[in-house]
Order: sequence, then structure tokens, then C-alpha cells
Amino acid sequence: MEKSSGIKVVVNNKKASFNYFLSDFLEAGLVLKGTEIKSIKEGKVSISDAYVVFKNGEAFILNMNISEYDKGNIFNHDPLRTRKLLLNKHEILKYEQKTIKDGYTVVPTRLYLKKGRAKLEIALAKGKKNFDKREAIKERDDKRDMAKALKRN
Repeated sequence: MEKSSGIKVVVNNKKASFNYFLSDFLEAGLVLKGTEIKSIKEGKVSISDAYVVFKNGEAFILNMNISEYDKGNIFNHDPLRTRKLLLNKHEILKYEQKTIKDGYTVVPTRLYLKKGRAKLEIALAKGKKNFDKREAIKERDDKRDMAKALKRN
């Protein structure tokens, strides 16, 4: 946890950086119910399959799985419900234009708590081809091998 900035990262989306070229990162707030924020604080959330869509000038995140809260009884939430993102109109229009014209996808890269509020970092994503993914795997393996060699010496 970064104490100076008050940010506690709950979950990172490693799958997004592997499957996409990411650019234009942006912080967005989330409209959540009470049991959802409690589950997020416990770390029971997954954003690996989530993506952002735009409808009627608003942004929504789909397939973000926030597990049900253990002590939530009848007031519990649907784990895969569609949640609204809190963004400025200018930001929504910019990202919507990029998705329509340039074929980008908007994906979440990480979810964190900032001063007790849940924030979602989203990014414009362009899909990688298979050879790009193989190259990323090769680079990762090379870094690991170099780290092992340095550790031995």
C-alpha cells in the first residue's frame, strides 16, 4: 500500500497488457452498492474479462465480477451486473470516438481504493496479434533468465 498517496491497489489486469497494446490511461469512479464496496475492500473482485461500453452518452462496465458479500443477506448484489462509470462528458466523447472510428476497445487495467473510494483505471486497447504475444512471452522469459544469472553471480 502506498501510504503517501493513499492508494491501495485491489486488483491488476495482467491479461489486458498481454492481449492488447494499451494507451491513454484514465481514472474513473464507479457507481456501486453498499455490499459491492465491502466485497471490493475484501479483494473479492475480478476485472480480467471486463470491458467498457458507451450508451446514451454514458459509460458502463460489463463483466466485472464482484463476488457477493458474505454478510449481505437479502440486500446482496448481482455479481455481474452492469455498473456505471463516472467520467466527464468530454472524456466519454473522446473514448467513444476512438472506439467507433479507430477500432479501439476500452478495458480496465486496475482497480484501487483512493481515500476510501473505489477507482477504476481504464485504457484504450488495440488487439495484439499472435506473433506480438509470442514476442512478449520471449521478452518475459529473457528477463527472468537474466535475473537468475545475476542472482547466481
